[in-house]
Order: sequence, then structure tokens, then C-alpha cells
Amino acid sequence: MTTWKEKLADQMDQELAREIDVFETQMELRRQGKLEEKIFAETRLRRGIYGQRYDNGQRHDGIRARELKYPSGELTKGPETFWDAAGMQRIKVPFGGLTTDQMDVLADVSEEYADTVLHVTTRQDFQLHFVHIEDTVPLMRRLAAVGITTREACGNSVRNVTTCPLAGVCRDEAFDVTPYAKACARFLLGHPDVQDFGRKFKIAFSGCQQHACGLVSMHDMGAIAVTRTENGKPKRGFQLYVGGGLGAVPHPAKLFDPFLPEEELLPTAQAISRVFARLGEKKARSRARIKFLVAKLGIDEFRRLVLEERKIIPKDPRWTAFLLDLPNYQEKPVKAPTSLNGDSQAADFELWCQTNVYHQRQKDYVVVTISLPLGDLSAWQMRELADLARRFSGENVRTTVEQNIVLRWVSESDLPQLHQELERIGLSDPGAGSIVDIVACPGTDTCKLGIASSRGLAQELRTRLAAKFMELDQAVKDLRVKISGCFNSCGQHHIADIGFYGTSRTVANHKVPHFQVVLGGKWRENAGAYGLAIGSVPARNVPAALEMITARYLKERGPGQSFQEFVRQVGKQELRGMLESLMKVPSHQQDSSYYTDWGDPREFTIGDMSAGECAGEVVSLSEFDLAAAERLVFEAQLKLDDQEYSKADQLGYQAMLQAAQALIKTEFLDVSPDPDTLVSEFRKRFYDTKLFQDKYAGAKFANYLLRRHESPPAEHSREFAHTLVEEAQLFIEAAHACRERLAARPVPRPSGTGVSNSSA
Repeated sequence: MTTWKEKLADQMDQELAREIDVFETQMELRRQGKLEEKIFAETRLRRGIYGQRYDNGQRHDGIRARELKYPSGELTKGPETFWDAAGMQRIKVPFGGLTTDQMDVLADVSEEYADTVLHVTTRQDFQLHFVHIEDTVPLMRRLAAVGITTREACGNSVRNVTTCPLAGVCRDEAFDVTPYAKACARFLLGHPDVQDFGRKFKIAFSGCQQHACGLVSMHDMGAIAVTRTENGKPKRGFQLYVGGGLGAVPHPAKLFDPFLPEEELLPTAQAISRVFARLGEKKARSRARIKFLVAKLGIDEFRRLVLEERKIIPKDPRWTAFLLDLPNYQEKPVKAPTSLNGDSQAADFELWCQTNVYHQRQKDYVVVTISLPLGDLSAWQMRELADLARRFSGENVRTTVEQNIVLRWVSESDLPQLHQELERIGLSDPGAGSIVDIVACPGTDTCKLGIASSRGLAQELRTRLAAKFMELDQAVKDLRVKISGCFNSCGQHHIADIGFYGTSRTVANHKVPHFQVVLGGKWRENAGAYGLAIGSVPARNVPAALEMITARYLKERGPGQSFQEFVRQVGKQELRGMLESLMKVPSHQQDSSYYTDWGDPREFTIGDMSAGECAGEVVSLSEFDLAAAERLVFEAQLKLDDQEYSKADQLGYQAMLQAAQALIKTEFLDVSPDPDTLVSEFRKRFYDTKLFQDKYAGAKFANYLLRRHESPPAEHSREFAHTLVEEAQLFIEAAHACRERLAARPVPRPSGTGVSNSSA
């Protein structure tokens, strides 16, 4: 039988083929026990292969029993080892650019090796789920044959380089950043200087400052196209930013250079990588992103180190070779430009044109956005879309950071026919870039860190909003909603107008899925501002919360007032008060639907827990104190909004102390409220014993309190206060999780002084 390696030998780039051969050998060594698991784990991650969860009860119909090695209906058991499992395969798509042949192959491998679903990510990648590790090598070879790699799609590496999907056709851009993004991705892929990072490194390019397409501010390194005149001639360059990132605690990127000449882009990226690899944190993963290094050193010192590094790097001809080809770089449409005549069209076509069609700066050409609910499309739809691209767009297809696909260079006169064809394959949904176009991470569907069902909630909100989309005011239509299944912001909830991230609460020994409501984020201006959580709402009430917020915005907004301005005007305290009625959870007997998550009829759980008999009084006491902590952190947020940064810092610190006290009381009631005592007891009883630590990074969150207690700020700034408030919120969430774990087992009588809970 001919193998894929033999079939595709002449079609694969030799370097890509060699990399896959090496990985195949590493797999065999691991199978024989000759390669340590921790080494193989990083190896497979760098090839884009993740493990995934199996307790979600969803998306199993398309999975082949051969790969999973589990009879139908037994998937909730989960695999015993990675080799018994199907996982997630991430596929790199630099700048989101696809050819039609690549689309066909992606459809083939999703059908043959996965569950037939292609998922577009917020980094313009594709992900395939339920792929068995034994199938990853032939999958990689088939992708390599059409120029696609999975190398460094995951792991401590340079991730996919993202780019505005309108680059080259945008009406407002300084110049087309596509060839620069492509050159950067190629140069850094597998480069020796990017192999020793403590964590991942993300890069983005944007053609302008005012729009959101590049989201530069939330990246480890981001470049915005700018020009200036030198010796009477236009000169291209970039505003270069470093040290941004979302994650649990977001950091805005810092301006590294207001004008980095185009020829300095690649050597500077290399120098930044070398400094990060040398000085970045390696042991504590929670502080290993470059944003922490920039914050620690300060942007001026970081810049100095990079510029010194730049001087000593051996010259590489690749730094500028790509610039010689710039005059020849151009995209080729398949049809001549023709305007759409003025004949009236059906209402659904007109609505689709309003939301899904962008008029290029090239006359009579348009970009068409294919809106993908939850970022998903089937293998069949991908093949059909490839055929449509050949007819209407050519090789000018891109994925977007909003989990959609765009066809560029479509002749305007072809829009009616294209819309008709998209209707036929179920991809004609209107509302791209609107409140209906909700971004969501995988959440509990497949992510091992998911707490609540971000996809289930997104589907519910999309269904409700789509049903009344025509009736919505334009101001509401223009809002962005983004959802994460946990605090890590993979769904980018921090930069949404209205964001949500999953949490869990326990009510009378039953777990209830919740979502924190995040307001104040700014999608435009390249992710211009980060929002903060104002309160946690049961998942079942999130649709009502969204409706309540948008209704009030529509009713009270001033002429031309943005949502961010409205939030500042009304105030987060008032908005939280408005939502308080939705924060209440009825008893399980009154309404059991609150104890299930969206898209999953089973009783909600985040792990195997059962209530301890001694936990009754403990829960009531700790819940009371944790509620007080939540009040304090919300007050800190209000002080932050009022620019009272010192008070915001102090209240956030007090909130963490209050949450720590809530946990200490579960073991030691008679404790002094003195901060030194509280921190000492917390460290001894919960940090040193690792009781505070779980898979959701409780140890990292514990350090937020310890670090603030040991190193109070010498001076107060908005950025420091914002970070402290965010950290306090996460510390409280971790305290909730810790309290729930304690409630699931009998509480031992503590030694030493004090009164135990069981005797109180």
C-alpha cells in the first residue's frame, strides 16, 4: 500500500518534509518509551497538537471509534493516556491567506481525520478536533504538499502572525502590510533565536491606527504601517509596539519605536526575540510572557537592551531580500471590475450587502465576509466555498480574527449571484462585524481549562439576536460581544464592548455556571482599551443581562455617543445595580435549569466534587466574606474609573485580604485582621500546602496577593491600578474555587490556637 509520504514526496517542500519525518521518529521513540513525556509534550505542542477534554458530551457524532478506541457512549470516561485519545490539531495560516487548493485539502483532512468541522480561530488559524495522534503525521504531509505547516502553531514559540484581512484593499491604510507579515512569519518560523522562549509570542500587523483589524495593542509585538517624507520621497516604516497581551491580566503594548524603517523590521524582531529568550522568565510560566519582562525592565531599558542586541547580530540577507520583491507583489482578481446596477434586490440581499460587503479602494471591487457561526464550517461547505472562490475571487481568500472568512477582489456586479450561491451552501448569514457576530473560544466543548460553555452561550445569544436583527437599532448592531470559557481571554472578552468570561459558583452544594460581565473594553483603535468585570451573572441569565444593558444604552445614549462613553457616563456602579436582580440563583427545586450550562442538558460540574458533612457553616461564613471581597474589588474599579489610583490599589489589595480571610476562617476562626497576620496565615495554610492551587492556576493568583503585600507601589499610575484590580478579581475567583474544593470534604480541626469550625 502506497503511503502519503510516498505519494506526496515530489509535492512537499523538502524542509517541511524533513521536519515531519523528524516528528514521526520522535513519536516512535515516545511510543517505545525512549523519549521523556515532558520532552515529547513540548515537541507535539510545537507541531500544533493539543490534548482536549472528553467530559463535555458534545460533538461526538462524527468521530471514528478506531481513533478514539472507545465504544459509542463511553467518551465521558476520557482517555487513560494521550495515545488513547483524539486531540486538537492547530494549523498555521500566516496573515490568514489561503489558496483554493489549500481549502480543498483542509476540507479533505477534516473529513478523513477529524469530525468534519473546520474551526477558524481568533489568530486566523484553523483547528481540527478529535484528531488521533496516529493520524497527525499523514495529515501534516498532506498539508505540507499545499504549502501549509503546523510547526509552532502551539508551544513556547512564535505563534501565527496575524494581519488585517483588508490589507491591500483597505481605504484607510498607509500601505499594504501583507508582504511584511508574510516575510516576518517565514523569517521567524523555526529560527534558532526563537526556540528558547519561556512562553508563546504573538505578532500582529495593521495598516492603520484607527480601526481594529490588527489589534496591535494586545500583542507581544505589533506593527502599524506609517509613512513619512525623507529627502522629498515617501518612506515606509512601522510604529512598533511590544509587551501587550490579554490572558488573565491584560497589558497594553508599549511604543517601542514611532517609526521603524521597513528594512529594520526583521532584524529588530530578531533582536527582541533574543532579549526575550535570554531575560524572560522560564520557571514561573504565569509570568513568562514578554509583557512581564517589559513591565519589569520598563520600556526604556528594554529598548536599550534590544538596540544593543541589534548591533551584535550577524547580518542576514533575509532581512531585506523580500523588499526587492515588493514592486512585483500584487493580487490578481479573476474578473474585471464591474459596478452593480441600480436595480432593486430582495431585502435579504440588501441586508447582507449592508453588513457583509466592504467596498475596496479599488473601484468596483468588494470584499465579501462569510459569517461563520462560532467560527465553524463543514468540510462540504469548505469545498463549495473553494469552488466559489475560484469563480468570483481567485486565490484571494483570508481568514479573520473574528473567526470568519473573506473573499477579496469580488467584482461588485457578481454580488447577487455570489449571495445566491452562499445561500445554497448555508453561508449567507448577514451581520458580519455586528452584535450577532459573536466571538467565542472553545470553552468546555474541548478546552481542558474551560469552566463554562462559551460556545453554548454564544450560540444562544446569536440565535436570539438574529431573530430580531432587523429590528435592532444601528447603535446596538455595531456593538461587539466576545465570550471566554474562563478568565484567560482566549475569546478576547477584555476588548469587547460587552464581554463575558466563565466562572463557577456553588449554591446549596450544587454548582452553577456563571459568567462575569465585562464592560469598558474597546475593539477599535487596535484594541484601544481593556474592560473590567462588574459582576457575575448565572449563565441562564446572561441573555437577559445583555438585553438589559443594550436596552438601557439605546434609551439613554446621547447623539453619537459610543458605548464606552455611555458606560463612563452612567457609571459601572449603576450598571451593576441594574444587573443585581439577575445575579440571584433560585433553588435547585425551584428551577433546575440554572444548574445546567448552555448546550449541555447534564447537571453542571467542573470536576468530581461532593459536599462534606461539616461544610454547612463554613460555606455560609466564607460566602459572606467573599461577597464582601467582591464588593471591595468593585469599589476599586469605581475608584479606577474616577482616576483615584491610590484608592483603587488599596481597595483591590483589601479585597484580596478579605478573600484570603474567608479561606482562613474555614480552618481558623479567631484570626487577626492585621494584613501581616492574614498573609502569613494564608501563605502557611493555603499557599505552602498548595490548597489554593488547581488546574486553573491558583498558585499564580496567590502570588498576586503575596507580591502586592510584599511590594506595595512606590507611585500610583492607571496602568498599575488597572492591573491590580484585574489581579484582585482573579484572586477572588480562585478563592471561590478553593472554597468549593474545601466544602467538598470534611474540614479537619486545626492545630494550635483558635476555634475550629466543627466546634463553633
